[in-house]
Amino acid sequence: MPLPARRPAAALVMALASVVTAMFVATGAAAATTTSTTASSTTSAVPSECTNKQSPPAAEDDAEQPAPGSAAPTPLPVPADPVGGDQLGKCGFVLPPDAATAPPSEVNAASWVLADLDTGAVLAAKDPHARQRPAALIKVLLAMVALQDLKPSTPVLITQEDVDAANGYSAIGVQAGAKFTAAQLVEAMLLKPGNDVPHALARALGGIPKTLDLMNAAAKQMGALDTRVATPGGLDGPGMSTSAYDMAVIYRHAMQQQSFADAAGVKSVNLSGLVVKNADQLLTTYTGAITGITSNTTDAHFTNLSSAAKNGHRLVAVLLRGEQQQYAMYRQSSKLLDWGFGLTAANAHAVGQLVDQAPPVKPSASATSSTTDTTDSTGVQTAADKSPMYQAFGNVGMPLTIVAGVVVLGFAVMVLRKRRAKAARARRLAAQANNG
Repeated sequence: MPLPARRPAAALVMALASVVTAMFVATGAAAATTTSTTASSTTSAVPSECTNKQSPPAAEDDAEQPAPGSAAPTPLPVPADPVGGDQLGKCGFVLPPDAATAPPSEVNAASWVLADLDTGAVLAAKDPHARQRPAALIKVLLAMVALQDLKPSTPVLITQEDVDAANGYSAIGVQAGAKFTAAQLVEAMLLKPGNDVPHALARALGGIPKTLDLMNAAAKQMGALDTRVATPGGLDGPGMSTSAYDMAVIYRHAMQQQSFADAAGVKSVNLSGLVVKNADQLLTTYTGAITGITSNTTDAHFTNLSSAAKNGHRLVAVLLRGEQQQYAMYRQSSKLLDWGFGLTAANAHAVGQLVDQAPPVKPSASATSSTTDTTDSTGVQTAADKSPMYQAFGNVGMPLTIVAGVVVLGFAVMVLRKRRAKAARARRLAAQANNG
């Protein structure tokens, strides 16, 4: 009678094994479903890629070619959360919901930001974090660094190297052998585009490489994370990058530095008989104008930074990659400022904020990141950790479950062996009785 005794035990073992297997499969399937749903939700929450989110438009000449033997700089990481607020990560126009009118049609810049200098409120924008080239607007950052690291009264001797640095480019016109204070050179640099004076200031700061390091460190500390400076005066160079948002952040910080604010308010400066004036017509045509800087390079196209005060508000407008065929840049910025003062008068809601410092470091999307999932310093999970089984049991629960399953199966085997032994003993006793 062995078979009837074995079948229940075997059935029990098979049943227990089926239960454990079903538990793993069912839980794994549930985890896979959860993972799939989560991935789907995450994908749907990610906005579509904005134009120039990682890098400026393709260069139109060879000015950004790296030096022989040097590799082109990789794009700067893109912050996981848009600096200044979620709305500023949007593509196209970012406008307050209660704006009574649309932005002025005269403004053709690819990217622009309109902000309050005092509160830091971003009133409206267009592609605020799109990466563009600053041209001479980057001199605001150079002026800031120069006035921080050099006393305004520090004498700077102009060398032939400074004069030659402007060959083929615009020049302010200083002569070799002349000596000026750092404040005078900053004033001249803010009044007129030119590569000779920025070169002289960079040399006084310790040379071009050191100056670029100082400028890039300052930009990062301020939270201008779209910005990488390749040339101190704004000429196109390998990896040169900024955004309208960043330039507004940099200018607001600069204006909080009294020595910069003093220099920016000068209408002209006399450098040993060389009178340097600002040619930007905003300063002479716009009531309350504070700063007007228009510049251009082949790859940057036209850029403009303008600020003005009216009715208790000070606004800054930054326009990048504009065109002047129909409207001069100062006209575009004046229209944008007018519209901005209308927003402040109507107490329109802000769309973001100019940050005071760099936000906390978080995982970022980078053009250089790999498509494979690996653990890095930001704590991103590995691909193994994202598997359905891991999601179901984690790194502790699954081993415990396996152990429990093994114990159950072992117990079943023991029961089976006891039953078999009992049956065998019964058979032996029966055989002895028959033989007796």
